[in-house]
Amino acid sequence: MEIFQALRKDHEKQRLLMKILVETSGDTESRREYFTELKEQLNQHAIAEERHFYSPLMDFDKTIEDSRHGIAEHHEIDELVEKLDNTDMSSSAWLHHMKSLQELVLHHLDEEEMEFFKHADKVLSEKQKDTLADEYEKEMKQA
Repeated sequence: MEIFQALRKDHEKQRLLMKILVETSGDTESRREYFTELKEQLNQHAIAEERHFYSPLMDFDKTIEDSRHGIAEHHEIDELVEKLDNTDMSSSAWLHHMKSLQELVLHHLDEEEMEFFKHADKVLSEKQKDTLADEYEKEMKQA
């Protein structure tokens, strides 16, 4: 498996969790559980992605800006998650912030998959793509 496939697999989990969450309402156990799962998925994914995808791509002129941009977006995502953590789940503000998070994450995932993956594909060897996928998946399983 190449790194792109490994990342896409987790992107799909994130898309599904967000879709479910924006359809929930109130401070319910299911909303809390899905939100906890989303937070863990976003956090673990960001750490592993930065370590096993962005960091190696910082070595190439063609992908350094993409890497910096992706890391900056991870920080924005973290800030929105923190805002959600500090907002009452039963308030309308929580759902508003959740929709903002969904919009930001979907933008980030689409940008990665449509643009960044293409750039990375041009600079990484087949062996590097496979090795990075193995390292990424190993870290995700340990988390």
